[in-house]
Amino acid sequence: MNDPVRLTRRDDIAVVTIDNPPVNALGQAVSDGLRRAVDEAGADTGVRAIVVVCAGRTFVAGADIGELEAVAAGKGPAGGPDIHDLLAAIENCQKPVVMAMHGTALGGGLELAMAGHFRIAVSTARMGQPEVNLGIIPGAEGSQRLPRLVGVGAAIEMLVGGQPIDAPQALELGLIDRVANRDLLEEAIGFALEMAGKGVLPKTSERTDKLGTPKSNRDAFAAGHAMARKMRKNQTAPLLALAALEAATTLPFDEGRKREKQLVAECFASDQARAMIHGFFAERAVSKIPDLEKVTPAIDIQMAAVIGSGTMGGGISMALVNAGIPVRLRDNSPEALERGMATIRKNFQRRVDRGRMSADAMNERLGMIEPGTGYGGVEGADLIVEAVFENMELKKQVFAELDGVAKPDCVLATNTSTLDIDEIASATKRPASVIGLHFFSPAHVMRLVEIVRGAATGKPVVATASALVKRLRKVGVVVGNCHGFVGNRMMLPYMREAQFLVEEGATPLEVDTALKDFGMAMGIFAVDDMGGIDLAWRVRQESAHRNKPGVRMPLVLEKLYRMKRWGQKTGSGWYLYQDGDRTPIRDPEVESLIEATANDAGIVRRAIADTEIVERCIYIMINEAARILEEGHAARAADIDTVYLCGYGFPTYRGGPLWYADTVGIETVAARVQEFHAEHGELWEPAPLLGQLAREGKSFADFDRDRK
Repeated sequence: MNDPVRLTRRDDIAVVTIDNPPVNALGQAVSDGLRRAVDEAGADTGVRAIVVVCAGRTFVAGADIGELEAVAAGKGPAGGPDIHDLLAAIENCQKPVVMAMHGTALGGGLELAMAGHFRIAVSTARMGQPEVNLGIIPGAEGSQRLPRLVGVGAAIEMLVGGQPIDAPQALELGLIDRVANRDLLEEAIGFALEMAGKGVLPKTSERTDKLGTPKSNRDAFAAGHAMARKMRKNQTAPLLALAALEAATTLPFDEGRKREKQLVAECFASDQARAMIHGFFAERAVSKIPDLEKVTPAIDIQMAAVIGSGTMGGGISMALVNAGIPVRLRDNSPEALERGMATIRKNFQRRVDRGRMSADAMNERLGMIEPGTGYGGVEGADLIVEAVFENMELKKQVFAELDGVAKPDCVLATNTSTLDIDEIASATKRPASVIGLHFFSPAHVMRLVEIVRGAATGKPVVATASALVKRLRKVGVVVGNCHGFVGNRMMLPYMREAQFLVEEGATPLEVDTALKDFGMAMGIFAVDDMGGIDLAWRVRQESAHRNKPGVRMPLVLEKLYRMKRWGQKTGSGWYLYQDGDRTPIRDPEVESLIEATANDAGIVRRAIADTEIVERCIYIMINEAARILEEGHAARAADIDTVYLCGYGFPTYRGGPLWYADTVGIETVAARVQEFHAEHGELWEPAPLLGQLAREGKSFADFDRDRK
C-alpha cells in the first residue's frame, strides 16, 4: 500500500506531498505521515524551508468521513484522530512551513493549513470551517486559530454560517498570505525561500492582535447569536461554535484549545450531530441503486428538449443549460413561449443582479435555449422532458405524439408529481424508454429530483437519469411508481391531517407555527399557498377515484378553490399576501370560513396543543413512509430521509422523518399511531412494518442494515 505522504527535495526546500485520493482526507495515516515528514525535514540540516502541498484535484478537503461516521456511531474519539501534536510540530518547526492550497481546504484541511507559518493559495481555492453543517464544530483548534487570523467578526460568520470563502477574500481577511497566479508549487517554493531568508516564523497560536476584548466583541457576538437564530433555528452547534470562539478571545491558546475539545465532545454526544451526519451519508448513499450494476451503460445527453414552458418547464430548461446541455423548449402557442422565456430571462437577470452570474454567462445560457411551437427539432434530442399540466389524458397525448417523433434511443421523461408512470408509458410503443424525473419548484434551484422507475423502465434509462441528475448538481433518489411516489405520497396525508386540525379547532397560523418551531422550513399552509391551491385542487381531482366512500375528507380547500383564493398567485389563500411580498398574513375571513364549515359538518371544535399538532402531522408521514418501505417503493429508509431533507424542508438536525422516528423510539411512535387510529379512524391504520419494528425492538436504521 502506497504511503499517502511523500517527502522530496527541491534543492534546499523540502516538499511534503499529501496523496490520499480522492480528496486527500486527513485520516490517521495522513496525520502520521505528515508528522514523520515534518520531523525528518526539520532535522535535515540541508533543508531551509518546508512546503506542504497536495496531489490531485484539491488540498485536504477535510477529515476522513469514514472516521467521522464511526465517531457519530459512538465508535471513535470525539473529533476523530487527534492531530494536536501534529499541529504543534508544524507550528514549532524551526524552519518556515508554507501551506500551498488549491481546490478546497475545509474543516481539518484548513485547520492543518492554519498551523503553518505561511499560506499561499491559487485564486480559485476555497476554504472554510463547514462543521456546523454536520451539527459539530471545529475539533482541531480551528475555533482558536481562525479568529487570530481573520478577526472575531469574520470567524463568527465562517463558523456559524458554515460557508467557504474564496482565495481573494481569504487574502483580504488575512487567512492566507499570498495568491498564486501561475504555478502553485513553484510560487510556494519561491515564497518559502523568501521567508527562509527573513528568519521570521509567525505562530498563529501566539497572535492576539485581532482578538479584541470582551467589550469590543460584544456587538459581534450579539450579531452571531442573531445569525444562529435566523439561519440555524433550534440548532446547538452554532451556539457551541460561538462559545468556542468566545474562549479564543478570553483564554490563553492552550486553555482555549481544551475548551474547544470539551465543546466538540458535547457536539458529538448530541442527537443533532448524529442526525446531521446521518443526513450527510444518506445523501451520498442514494446514488447506489441496489439492482443497477456499475457497468450499466448510460446515454450521453448532448441535447435535450422540454415540452411545456410554464413554471416547471422553464426551471428545468434553466437547470439543463446551467449544466451545459442545449435545450429546445416547445409549447403550443407563441404567447405561452414568450411568457416562459420572459420568466427565464427574469430569473437569470436576478442572478446577474445579485452578482452570482456575469451578463455574458446569462446571454450564453439564454442562447442555448431554442424556443418554438410544435415538435420540429426535437427529433435530435437525447432526452425529452414533458412538463405540461398535471392531467393524465394530456400527458398521454403528449407522450403518444413524442413516440412518433423522438429518435429510437431517446429517453422520454415526465415531470409528473403524482401520476402513474406506467399509464403514461402505455401511450408509447417504447415503455422501456419512459421514466419519471420529478423536479421540485423552482427546478433550477431545488436540489431534489425523484427518479421514478416504471414497471418497464430499462436499466440503461435509470442509469442515464441518475448520471444526468448528478450532472445537474442535484440529488437524485430512485423511487418506485406509486401514487405520489415518495415525497408527495407522504405529503398528501400530511396536508390532509393539517386541514383536519384546523377544522377541529386550530388556526392555520397555529399549525404552521408549531411545525416551524419543530423545525420545518415552512408551515404546511404557507406551502400550500406557495404551490397554489388550484394545483392542490387539481391533484385532488385526479386522485378522487382513490378515495374510499365514507372516509373523512378535508372540507375547506374546495371552498377556497371556488372562491379563487389560490394562494400567493392571487394574493389570498389560507393567508393574505401583499403585492410583491410573500409573507403570509393571518386572515380572519378564512378562520371564520373554517369555523362555519366545521360547525355545518357537526365537528366539535376545541383547543389543540402544539404537541398534538406536531405528532399528527409528522407521525402520519412516518406511518406512510413505513408503507412505502414495506412495498419496496424506496430502497432504504435513508432514501426517504434524503427526499425530505433535500426537497421538503424537513429539519436537518432531526435527520429526516424516519431517523427522527428512531430518535423518538419506534415503540413510542407506533403506540401513538395506534391511539390516533382508535380516535380518528382508518386513515390512521398502522403500517404493518411500523408495528413489526416496534414488536421486535428494532429501528428503521436496523431495517436498512438488514437489507444490505
